[in-house]
Amino acid sequence: MTTEALYAEFFGLRERPFNLLPDPALIYWSPQHTRAITVLRFGLMSRAPVTLISGEIGAGKTTLVQALLKEMDADLTVGLISNAQGGRGELLRWILNAFGIEAGKDEDYVRLFQRFQDFLLKEYAEGRRVVLVIDEAQNLSSEGLEEVRMLTNINSNKDELIQLILVGQPELRDIVRAPNMRQLAQRVAASFHLERLDLDRTRDYIRYRLQSVGGTGDEISPGAVDLIFEHTGGVPRLVNQLADFAMIYAWSGEQHVVTPKEVQSVLDDGVFFGDITTGAGA
Repeated sequence: MTTEALYAEFFGLRERPFNLLPDPALIYWSPQHTRAITVLRFGLMSRAPVTLISGEIGAGKTTLVQALLKEMDADLTVGLISNAQGGRGELLRWILNAFGIEAGKDEDYVRLFQRFQDFLLKEYAEGRRVVLVIDEAQNLSSEGLEEVRMLTNINSNKDELIQLILVGQPELRDIVRAPNMRQLAQRVAASFHLERLDLDRTRDYIRYRLQSVGGTGDEISPGAVDLIFEHTGGVPRLVNQLADFAMIYAWSGEQHVVTPKEVQSVLDDGVFFGDITTGAGA
């Protein structure tokens, strides 16, 4: 039996409640996450040229995108890019790859662009809308973002053939608001910024995750939750990391409830690298 299975079984859980991988099945719908998914849905339904979702590292942006992808209609053709980099032409290759379009190594930019335009026209003729999701979009250069924006100029009978969803860290908003990005900013028809969770929402978040995998929600004591919040600032990814370690420590000590003692032991041992009180967190 694996360590993970023992840990979950010890607490009477089906699985680890604080897995670090984005999991739409375990998403905690705080009021702001509900508003964010509503903005994403609105952007799609209103055919917004560009929808922008920003937030702190670990705030749940990628999980939101995964949840959106799971509910998209069959008449949408979706491409997803994460951590794209490169200069002019390289980004276009990333985009073609996201939609499964062949791009020869020696083909020039004009030919690749024409191939992508033909793909958009074909999808449009067959009644499908094309959506391109770019995660970690703050990593794109200004030239890369401008290249992406120009894709929204491709149209047919005044209908835009592609919608963009840009997802990134807070600096993405600053990049888009820069004077040289004015044309892109004008195409952003829907946007939302995810903040960190406050203490009450962090309490709800931890209880929700525990209950979602068969727990009572009381496996982590209120005092332990307060200490977790103090050292994570309510960033969901950091909360997951510290709570996960604390449950492992409680399991190793045969304690069925995580107390501040276990959380403090994790912090003292230096195995949690996201502690915001030391300047090492997000």
